[in-house]
Amino acid sequence: MLQVARLAPNLLQDAAEPLAEFFLSQFNEDGGAANRAGQSDLYYTVFALEGLIALQVEFPTKVSHFLETFGDGDKLDLVHLCCLARCWANLKGDAPRLDRRIEALWDRESVYHSFLAWGALQDQGKRPRPIEVRDSSPVRTTPTTAAAMTLQRQMHQTVPSEIVQWLLARAHPEGGFFATEGAPMPDLLSTATALHALSGQQVSFAHLKEPTLDFLDTLWTGRAFCGNWADDEPDCEYTYYALLAMGHLSLA
Repeated sequence: MLQVARLAPNLLQDAAEPLAEFFLSQFNEDGGAANRAGQSDLYYTVFALEGLIALQVEFPTKVSHFLETFGDGDKLDLVHLCCLARCWANLKGDAPRLDRRIEALWDRESVYHSFLAWGALQDQGKRPRPIEVRDSSPVRTTPTTAAAMTLQRQMHQTVPSEIVQWLLARAHPEGGFFATEGAPMPDLLSTATALHALSGQQVSFAHLKEPTLDFLDTLWTGRAFCGNWADDEPDCEYTYYALLAMGHLSLA
């Protein structure tokens, strides 16, 4: 994802500078990036770090001190443990060994868990064993479907054509992707993850480029991006997903 997000400046132009300032402003004094409550959070720190890397801006040196407070992650759940692994990989520092705990906490029946664990183990220099990717959730969603497709591609498994078509059908005619069949509006997470998964399957979405760029523009606050039309508070996560979406659209 980060490699593609690096392409976003091709479309950002003058917006790149205020975006970088936004990401930098999200770091607290302890070195962690703030969640929506203002508290330092490993999850949001991943997005802040990768946003700055995509924009080729140096991140605060105190981030490493924040990461060190978590030690080997023995008190973290899987999501935050994987975030810790990703943060250390971004810093290219001497990361603690986290792979055994990741394996222990990984629920292989969960697409989300599998997507995170697979990437985190790679960040730890490990080669995870392929698994059967199954979406056991009662309602199919765009982000989960996109994660499953991305995992299957990484495991060199075939993605059924009907799944690809289902994902394409979530595209809003005026730009963006819906999270579910009955969602009231498109959102940025669904849009970015759908474009990423479709690109991995070499599916053309050139016809969606202009309306999707228009959709992204409606979420732009002048310094960052909101998650959807009902959201008026930008954060690191959604702003990073905007970079990912623009990176893919720059190639369409």
